[in-house]
Amino acid sequence: MIDTIEAKPITNRPRRMAREPKSAGAVEAPASTPTPKDEPKPPKPPSKSSLVLQMLQRSEGATIAQLVAVTGWLPHTTRAALTGLKKKGHQVTSEKAEGEERVYRVVAG
Repeated sequence: MIDTIEAKPITNRPRRMAREPKSAGAVEAPASTPTPKDEPKPPKPPSKSSLVLQMLQRSEGATIAQLVAVTGWLPHTTRAALTGLKKKGHQVTSEKAEGEERVYRVVAG
């Protein structure tokens, strides 16, 4: 006695893709509706690094305590930012009067 087993066709599950490919017949949005690209973006606030540079370019310069207060960084991070400015080519100077805090400046040049 021979059993005949009907062979079922192998069906693969449809592939799941992260992004569906665009089909040739896709309908695009009409040009009259504004898209997010058309709307102007609000200006970005200045970066902390640019704030540090602006403070150092003032005639009175800035102390580490002032820079820490503006940026919210820890003092060692603030000193590292000063080192980064030196590496970028800015000439950072420091002066310390007796009984006062050290004042840092960027010399224009």
